[in-house]
Amino acid sequence: MTKIIIQGMRYDEGSSFQQGPGLAPPLIREAFYCKSANLAAENGRPIDTNLLNDKGDFEISDYFEIERTTLKHLEQDAKVLTLGGDHSITFPIIKAYHTKYPKLDILQIDAHSDLYDEFEGDRYSHACPFARIMENGYAARLVQVGIRTLNPHQADQAERFKVEVHQMKDLDLNSIPKFENPLYLSLDLDGIDPSYAPGVSHHEPGGLSSRQVIEIIQNIDADIVGADIVEYNPNRDFQKMTAYVAAKMMKEILAKMMRK
Repeated sequence: MTKIIIQGMRYDEGSSFQQGPGLAPPLIREAFYCKSANLAAENGRPIDTNLLNDKGDFEISDYFEIERTTLKHLEQDAKVLTLGGDHSITFPIIKAYHTKYPKLDILQIDAHSDLYDEFEGDRYSHACPFARIMENGYAARLVQVGIRTLNPHQADQAERFKVEVHQMKDLDLNSIPKFENPLYLSLDLDGIDPSYAPGVSHHEPGGLSSRQVIEIIQNIDADIVGADIVEYNPNRDFQKMTAYVAAKMMKEILAKMMRK
């Protein structure tokens, strides 16, 4: 089976409101290995730690260092799971993935579509990564689930890039499509309702439950070749509640990544 490299990206310079996600990777990892729970996913199979190669956390000073680091790990014939960091890290990660997977689908779970052409003068803000991904042709298909902040500009961008947006106001989990290409999963923790995951910079009520996100992950019928978990802000958390939500999602994602 393919090895899975875990990399932590301690980067939150793309944050537009509050910094803090750069502190997240070691805390997610701590919750993942905490002895308060075991390492089994809900399919009953323990996570095979022999397939995990944890490269630790990377202090990022140059934004595109994220791309170079990811590319180096992909060249080891491995899948990569990234612990963020703010959502701006996804663009350089996908840029690296494009060299190996020229036809890649992306499933994004998020409160925000992150399709701004630029935000507050920054084209590499955490509000912009999917605009950069789509304008460069790095994804064959982008499906967004949990969106509840779609403004006219981002709606226009979604139409321009043919993004499939599943907004919370009329969400039907059964309508989430099947994927035919290799799949990258990007999980922004603010896609989850803040009552379940308070440790995020942008509280947006009316979101997905943790159970709904688990169901989405478990129902994926595609080869997940990479994933990220982003936007956990420990400065906003309550009793590490969101760290454990992130760790739970990490188990379910790893179980799916190990399937093929």
